[in-house]
Amino acid sequence: MNLFNKDELELDLSEVCGIDEAGRGPLAGPLVVAGVVLKTEIKELNDSKKLSPKKRNELYELIKKNSKYYIYEASNKKIDKDGISKCLKEALIEIQNYFGKDINYIYDGNCNYGQKSIITIIKADSKIKSVSAASILAKVYRDNLMLEFDKKYPEYGFKNHKGYGTKEHIEAIKKYGYCKIHRVTFKIKELENIEQKALF
Repeated sequence: MNLFNKDELELDLSEVCGIDEAGRGPLAGPLVVAGVVLKTEIKELNDSKKLSPKKRNELYELIKKNSKYYIYEASNKKIDKDGISKCLKEALIEIQNYFGKDINYIYDGNCNYGQKSIITIIKADSKIKSVSAASILAKVYRDNLMLEFDKKYPEYGFKNHKGYGTKEHIEAIKKYGYCKIHRVTFKIKELENIEQKALF
């Protein structure tokens, strides 16, 4: 592997697998981690949070067509069972197993969960194109899942907040209890006495 100094961010696209996740902190839904190796340059790539939904969706299709990618998904039940850190570590291992050794792995953030071959860079999703692509892939993939969950559990407004702990979401949980996609181990004070309900 050709490891590089963190300040040397200009690499050939084919030499970099960018990694980023969506859904680390929500109260409901899965964690999604994407690894992306771009085959060609794609214009307008950026941190997914800085793009409009329309632009994210457009780039999502371009990324899928012009990259080799791997998407890891951990359900809320797996997150409750194993913890978010173990799921993230598992995602990094799966992505490395998929792409192999002869590539540079760059992960957005400051923790590689013990995977020494992965370089972490804070705000890599706005600095490195392949990480930007991973950010978009993970975000749109997860958002689409949450839109499907919204059809099944419309009481919670998942299409609006995507499972994050907004006021709307917390009030819905207070009223209806937890449904089957909630992370029951993600406790917040306002929801300490809420029971899980099996809604279909």
